Amino acid sequence: MTQAARSSVIRFGTDGWRGLIAEDFTFDNVRACAQATSRYLQESGTAGKGIVVGYDTRFASEQFAAAVAEVMAAHDIHVYLCDRAAPTPVVGYAILTHGAAGSVVITSSHNPALYSGFKVRTEYAGAAPPEVVAKIESLLPDDGRAVRRMPLSQAKESARVQMIDPEQPYMAHVAELVDVERLRWAGMRVVADPMFGAGAGYLQSALAGGSTEVLEIRGEHNPAFPGMHNPEPIPRNLDATVEAVLNYHAQAALATDGDADRLGLLDGTGKFVNQLQTFALLAYYLLEVRGMRGPIVKSVTTTSMVTRLGELYNVPVYETGVGFKYLGPRMRETDALIAGEESGGFAFRGHMPERDGIVSGLLILDLMARRKKELPELIEELFAKVGPHYYDRIDIEMTPEGRQAVEARLAGLQPREIAGLPVTGCDRTDGLRFRLEDGAWALIRLSGTEPLMRIYTEVRREEQVEPVLQAVRSLTGA
Repeated sequence: MTQAARSSVIRFGTDGWRGLIAEDFTFDNVRACAQATSRYLQESGTAGKGIVVGYDTRFASEQFAAAVAEVMAAHDIHVYLCDRAAPTPVVGYAILTHGAAGSVVITSSHNPALYSGFKVRTEYAGAAPPEVVAKIESLLPDDGRAVRRMPLSQAKESARVQMIDPEQPYMAHVAELVDVERLRWAGMRVVADPMFGAGAGYLQSALAGGSTEVLEIRGEHNPAFPGMHNPEPIPRNLDATVEAVLNYHAQAALATDGDADRLGLLDGTGKFVNQLQTFALLAYYLLEVRGMRGPIVKSVTTTSMVTRLGELYNVPVYETGVGFKYLGPRMRETDALIAGEESGGFAFRGHMPERDGIVSGLLILDLMARRKKELPELIEELFAKVGPHYYDRIDIEMTPEGRQAVEARLAGLQPREIAGLPVTGCDRTDGLRFRLEDGAWALIRLSGTEPLMRIYTEVRREEQVEPVLQAVRSLTGA
């Protein structure tokens, strides 16, 4: 495969490169990515620090990770290879534990079972910024036969590959961020749903040993992700979680995606607490309950509730494009207290400038324990501060031709109103966002990692959600 042909297959999107296993995501292409990343580390002068290599529970992830380690070792880069499937944030913390130059994680996060992916993280355990992934892409080899490899057995014998347990240092650090001991004895009933992903066992382990009870479902290894469209913690994939909450009489359910960097939340009635509400609750918890102060960083697709919280607590709020390759660097620049995006990914000061579904879930439980309130009561408390806000999104699958047609159409869109709400402005920070009256908004965005168009809205009255989504869809012609 020529470099031009390989580059047409390997394109780093919002959060790394993803492809169909055995079609695009092949051992040859993964090795090519590993060699390009090795060369980047060498050129940046960080190769001497070594690299952490991790993987999730998808089909052949362990073998793909071994292939990455073999290429890195052949380039004389010390590899800290995880000895088990691990969440992306756990692998990220291993970077800090070992002082490594970054990590490569074999995962495609929330994508359907047929996909896998190649995620690159930096020495500060954050998503690689755009200039870094662009450089890695430019270093892809012309010919797969030019990729250097060292057999894994030889790499281990020569100590170029070191097997590590990433879990224990991470769990010790989490106990510094959250009062885990209090949560263990809070007497709560919680459902943990890792969705057959790499987060299996983590929440259950963190809260074991006291009066709090944790029921884990879908914790076994099953790379087919049965019973769901994809391991993304959103309502269409959480029927089993709702059933568990009701049968177990739980107060909440914490669902994490395939690599456990995103959180989905259910209350004790089985109702989904959407990602925008979750972000606002976490920001409110840090500002009001913990009394902490610092900037908030948000993506364009997430809630204006945190903007209002910023005004109320006199902290700045910064907005970026979608993805932690934008949010993470801005978080570091501003020493932000929290950063979040619509996908259910949240990061916290004192941890890493990167999403962590496990820590996010524990902080939500801490909010419930400290306030001694259920989630519906906490949302009412939040709305009393910032006013009611309602959100939803629709995902529309796109062909390449359909995507081109929509892109052409978006260039000239200038509606005066959407579903009866006057348009007060628009911007193209990431996609096309319409600002509507009374602080409402709607946004059209073409995914950088999947063949999808997403349409989002946040409005002040619940009955406006569906009309706005459908009106915006009609504007796209999709």
